[in-house]
Amino acid sequence: MVNIAADVWAQADAGPDRIAIRSPRQITFAELRATNQQVAGAVRAAGVQPLDRVLFIAPSIPEFPEIYYGLHAAGVTVITMNVMSTPDEVAYVVDDAGVSLVVAWHACSAAAEQVAAARGIECWRVDEDTTYDAATPLAEAHDHDRDDTAIILYTSGTTGRPKGAELTAGNLVDTVQSFLPVLNLDPDDRFGTALPLFHVYGQCVCMNTTLSTGASFSLLSPFEPTQMLELMKQDRLTTLAGVPTMWNAMLHVEGDFEPADFEQLRLATSGGASLPVEVIRAFQDRFSCSILEGYGLTESTGAATFNDINREQRTGTVGPALPGSTLEIRDPEGQVLPAGKAGEVFITGPTIMKGYWNRPEATAADLVDGWLKTGDIGTLDADGYLSIVDRVKDLIIRGGYNVYPREIEEVLYEHPDIVEVAVVGVPDAHYGEEIAAVVVLEPGSATDGDAIRAWAKERLSAYKVPRLYSFVPELPKGATGKILKRAIDRESLRKPVSASAG
Repeated sequence: MVNIAADVWAQADAGPDRIAIRSPRQITFAELRATNQQVAGAVRAAGVQPLDRVLFIAPSIPEFPEIYYGLHAAGVTVITMNVMSTPDEVAYVVDDAGVSLVVAWHACSAAAEQVAAARGIECWRVDEDTTYDAATPLAEAHDHDRDDTAIILYTSGTTGRPKGAELTAGNLVDTVQSFLPVLNLDPDDRFGTALPLFHVYGQCVCMNTTLSTGASFSLLSPFEPTQMLELMKQDRLTTLAGVPTMWNAMLHVEGDFEPADFEQLRLATSGGASLPVEVIRAFQDRFSCSILEGYGLTESTGAATFNDINREQRTGTVGPALPGSTLEIRDPEGQVLPAGKAGEVFITGPTIMKGYWNRPEATAADLVDGWLKTGDIGTLDADGYLSIVDRVKDLIIRGGYNVYPREIEEVLYEHPDIVEVAVVGVPDAHYGEEIAAVVVLEPGSATDGDAIRAWAKERLSAYKVPRLYSFVPELPKGATGKILKRAIDRESLRKPVSASAG
């Protein structure tokens, strides 16, 4: 049986009364399976067949796994989207994928209902009181071929219209199998997150791995740092997953929290973006728990590398390849580079996507003989640990020198007055590109660009020191909390905000 729902349902046989969803309401594994079976029966009764595309829009709430695994049990291809998607964005996905049914949580259903009505597609508006018992429950999950497209996740579309990454039934179960030996999860674990479940990391790595293991899953939506700490304390979480902006926000929470409140926390995992080393150190100091970084893309089912809990954890790296996966660093001509040399990261293994939905040219460009071309610049050390240097497209070339924004950000995060920072390149008539830092300061800080530049000059080579500084109350972020550099207005950074740019 190849179906992620069947793997979760197996836990209902092993321990029907064990808690599957712990917060914000409790659901046992037996109850989760029963609701999944009702959802699957309702889908089939609506005339939706295996591998038909179904769009599902919902936040990180208990109803998400209740519906999600029901859709998988019915054998449909599930498409999840950001709950903040506009009617135009929803319409694009519905038309591109040829969606047969839309299921949307009532609080974020307006766009979906509008699009479905315009196209004559059935739309289920679901809420806390929705039941699916009018149809005969589906007793057994659909048995997929391994190469069947189980989900389609649309990329962010940083270059042109979004592309739908086809992840197979085999990709989903193999991703879980890749993480089990490096996380050491067991049914007694209590996993918590505020990540969006419509995103590959929250859905395929966190939720699927946790529930397939028989551990419990606690959810918070939306993320709020104090509430996250309260959830850790209340549910006595043993494992926590987040992204860099979440860890940073939690570090700045003040309140009546004691070390004993978090003594059960054994593991924190981070993905979605590079994590500054300074944040890792500060989290260890406050919570006595290491944040272990991993790396993956939508196109790799969120999986590629992880700082295996059973091996030496190397801060500043995203760990070695997950079991079954292989990494290479290649130069622009496609030649494999030796350890320590920076180049583009390529990945192959059981978690790599089938391709892009109806995009053969894009598939051929990004999948080369089974290897995924990631667009990330990285290095491998002699033991196979990967360090992500930057995105290829984020590289700044200033006066002929290659400058990697992440290296500068790592240094700036050590400044005591800087909460968050994004370094970007802006056009410059003399140097080709100039380096700009967009900074969020600690409340009440009087630090300016001149002071930060002087501080940075003591720690960075002259050509790496940002000349342009902009101070903002917050940085633009995506649904997972990842800083969106593409949303930063480069034009506004051409002129210095302070005299520091001279």
